[in-house]
Amino acid sequence: MASRSYTAEDIQVLEGLEAVRMRPGMYIGTTSARGLHHLLWEIVDNAIDEAANGFANEVSVTLHKDGSASVYDNGRGMPVDNHPTLGIPGVEVIFTVLHAGGKFNSKNYDYSGGLHGVGASVVNALSKWLTVDVFLNWTHYRMSFTSRTDPRTGKIEAGKPTGPLETVGNTRKKGTLVRFLPDDEIFEDVRFNTETVARRLQELAYLNRGVQITFTDERIPEAENRTRVFRYEGGIADFVRYLNTGKTPLREDIIFLEGRRDTIICQAAIQYTDGYTESLFSYVNNINTPEGGTHETGFKAAFTKCLNDYARRVGLLKEKDNNLSGEDFREGLTCVLTAMVKNPQFEGQTKGRLGNSEVRPAVEAVITQQMQDWLDNLKNQDTATAIVTKAIRAAQAREAARKARDNTRKVSALEAAPLVGKLASCTGRKWEDNELFIVEGDSAGGSAKQGRDRRFQAILPLRGKPLNVEKKHLDQVLGNEEFRSLITALGTGIDESFSLDSLKYGKVIILSDADQDGAHIRAILLTFFFRYMKDLITNGHVYIGMPPLYKVQKGQKILYAYDDRELNKATRSIGKGYTLQRYKGLGEMNPEQLWETTMDPSQRKLMRVSIEDAALVDRLTTILMGDKVEPRRDYISEHADFNRADDFADRRPEQEGGV
Repeated sequence: MASRSYTAEDIQVLEGLEAVRMRPGMYIGTTSARGLHHLLWEIVDNAIDEAANGFANEVSVTLHKDGSASVYDNGRGMPVDNHPTLGIPGVEVIFTVLHAGGKFNSKNYDYSGGLHGVGASVVNALSKWLTVDVFLNWTHYRMSFTSRTDPRTGKIEAGKPTGPLETVGNTRKKGTLVRFLPDDEIFEDVRFNTETVARRLQELAYLNRGVQITFTDERIPEAENRTRVFRYEGGIADFVRYLNTGKTPLREDIIFLEGRRDTIICQAAIQYTDGYTESLFSYVNNINTPEGGTHETGFKAAFTKCLNDYARRVGLLKEKDNNLSGEDFREGLTCVLTAMVKNPQFEGQTKGRLGNSEVRPAVEAVITQQMQDWLDNLKNQDTATAIVTKAIRAAQAREAARKARDNTRKVSALEAAPLVGKLASCTGRKWEDNELFIVEGDSAGGSAKQGRDRRFQAILPLRGKPLNVEKKHLDQVLGNEEFRSLITALGTGIDESFSLDSLKYGKVIILSDADQDGAHIRAILLTFFFRYMKDLITNGHVYIGMPPLYKVQKGQKILYAYDDRELNKATRSIGKGYTLQRYKGLGEMNPEQLWETTMDPSQRKLMRVSIEDAALVDRLTTILMGDKVEPRRDYISEHADFNRADDFADRRPEQEGGV
């Protein structure tokens, strides 16, 4: 394991810790569940940085019964000597000074994911208490911090040491252990989600080949499986196999490319399936880059050129043939791309895109050399030929889809002919204020058309269940009347011709019955948006309407309940002698009821659809919506617990702009 000194002198102070508890949203974005888990990711990232730079090979994360979380790594241990200018131990600087750390130059960490975050000091400031144990030079050190409001003065004390750094005793251990309790005065909910934590740790284990990450949830009874160990000697190649669960590989072998150009390290693992969608997931220094960036651009350029050159060399493309496009070569591709970059610069609305210009030529050079070597290897010829043949078929299908799109555009130009009698448009001129309700069935569509505010609400009823687009080619999707109507109504185009600039509605709201068929329609529509209009979701335009399940009435008093828990509360509130109606579908509501409960912006509940983990969504979409029964049955058997109704009742959607 690498060895390098790490002392308090290496800690650079950029800014003091101020006002974090007063304005937590400025530092972690939100005080919802996402912000809560952000605290844990900050500490986990610090541990992973030790591993990624060769100083550690074990990380342990534990969720404790008291609500606290702890993270241990067997790395070098945080500095305990005094900082040369502040005169306090380095570990105290790290946890009490905002943006203080050893990652602002390349002396201590060649590559760091921690720079994208807000630092351990913010975790300290937003916790009731935090304790750090350092195991260094055969000695066990400990320092504790608390945050509180002084009851006498009302002054907020954020992350103050409870005492000086203490020496606990001798130890054979090495590394750092951080344990903290999130403050329930700051966060809406302080309960960490087991599966959210497990998924992120599993992802990190895939991205850091050979590092063992142990996850324990002490809140789970000992008799159950409360400890999971993630370790993957195959690294991102194992990740690709995992992502392709439920898919049919074109060939079993994984294309693994790895190399270094200057200070930039690049890896790519690739496997093709018989599907039609592209699944490319990229990371920089263990940070997901869902918006891509210069590393993705370099990869795509090199990959496309190498395969076109190969296709011509072996005669699969003739001299008169045009080169195949990158989209053709990436149809059915599942790829995990990673880059290790010194001083990465992240851009975009969510800091999800890499902006370093020097990364593109470096990645392009690595992929070109590695891919040429792979294509020159005789044992890979069958796979290479299968890839090019699939791309040629993709180009043919893409041409058919282009003709179908052109036809759709011509129809759209003729007064949106397929929407006559379907779409009830709105009169509003500001697209961002307009709403499109996609409603299940003509009956509910009729109520929605009568109950809406036609100034800004448009209604598109679906007649029958739309096509399940998973494993369907684009020309088949465009041949479906319901999706043609939806594409025309939105105005954005589809797939590679998709453009948010032409979107006619700020909110696209799926409104279906609260039964099995309604859930299936929601899943089909979300699959369509994810596969062909992903930007619609990532930019926050897709919502799910939440109609009530019950109407409780006594005399003139009416209460609506959205789940069984609310029903119990409503019946207690209204008293005896009430009548109860269970809504089986939206069509049972008259226009006034539908407006009051589901469409009125001042009273309704909407759930905004977002993508927290695109790789997970891609995998689950394939499992749940694909044509393989066994993976779907296994997933449902493992994860569905139909005896825990209260668990679902707890998952209340937020008001607009919600989840």
